[in-house]
Amino acid sequence: MKAIKKSLLFSIGVAVLLLVICIFFFAQRSNDLETGNMKNWLAASSDRRAAAVKILTASDEHNDLLIACVDKIASLPDSGEMAIRDAVSLCYTGIQLKDSI
Repeated sequence: MKAIKKSLLFSIGVAVLLLVICIFFFAQRSNDLETGNMKNWLAASSDRRAAAVKILTASDEHNDLLIACVDKIASLPDSGEMAIRDAVSLCYTGIQLKDSI
């Protein structure tokens, strides 16, 4: 009976330890949009999108246009693994070219 009790207590302890480790690793995952991919962009709120665009471009110019451009890229098929920083860079370069012409 004591052996069953000890093994049950041991298995409960191991299960609790594994649960704590899993929670720790999931809490450590980065949710920054600046380093995320387009799947994260689609799930983010408009405030987080605007903040990410401001951080990546280091300016307040054309933020609405940049967000609309990245939204358009995110709606394309097979764009889920594209990095957000690459999409913002592409849109920002296009806007700069348009402004210079």
